[in-house]
Amino acid sequence: MSGGPDVPGEAVIRIRGLVNRFGTETVHDGLDLDVFRGEVLGIVGGSGSGKSVLLRTIVGLNRPAEGRVEVFGDDIMRCGETVRRGLEKRWGVLFQDGALFSSLTVAQNIEVPLDEHYAMPPRLKDEIAACKIGLVGLGEDAATKYPSQLSGGMRKRAGLARALALDPEIVFLDEPTAGLDPIAAGEFDKLIRDLRQSLGLTVFMVTHDLDSLFAICDRVAVLVDKRIRVGRLAQLLADDHPWIRAYFHGPRGRAALRAEGADPAVRETPATASA
Repeated sequence: MSGGPDVPGEAVIRIRGLVNRFGTETVHDGLDLDVFRGEVLGIVGGSGSGKSVLLRTIVGLNRPAEGRVEVFGDDIMRCGETVRRGLEKRWGVLFQDGALFSSLTVAQNIEVPLDEHYAMPPRLKDEIAACKIGLVGLGEDAATKYPSQLSGGMRKRAGLARALALDPEIVFLDEPTAGLDPIAAGEFDKLIRDLRQSLGLTVFMVTHDLDSLFAICDRVAVLVDKRIRVGRLAQLLADDHPWIRAYFHGPRGRAALRAEGADPAVRETPATASA
């Protein structure tokens, strides 16, 4: 696991009493969560536990039934348009498979948020796009390519470059290594770790990839029973909740532990629910 900042610290995201309900189905019921500046927080949970719903709620794409979501101290559900647009400049989002506009080149995709928030000359936009392309490890020739011409790993990197276009403080990643082979996934994990260190990013990462959790996450938040349990990996490995034990101590979990040189039998004080 990465040597990230000591937590807790300044909470850049603060969620209290969150309820997400779709029809008669309640996905989150009184969920509380703090995300601290400079950390990489991994979000895991079973199918239907609402991992992506939580991410979309924080960035304002889903309106909860109840609760409060604060980002940098502002309630995103109650702030005005000016404050809201200011917040959007301070975060970037990488959706699954990059979510690139198919009719735009990589450079043009990166320039979309620049066009949305600033009026700047084309040459400056091109320079910023080229900078972000290099930052995520893509070659210069990627700028003029369309998403259909990219591999899955390259699309993820292009999507990340767009997420970084406005020099955000927080980056939200939705299943960033899904669909990648182990080598490409490992390289992407390293990229995120390096960017966190060099740019001082806070990373909120929805994932099912155990290798990513062990490689780069400072803490892990597990969605179970419509709420959330948060802790260091060593704490969660000692948690007796059935789903958590099955997830971390199943064959894939034991393989990830061995890869990190950890003892699968490690037991520390159980993580407590934050809700």
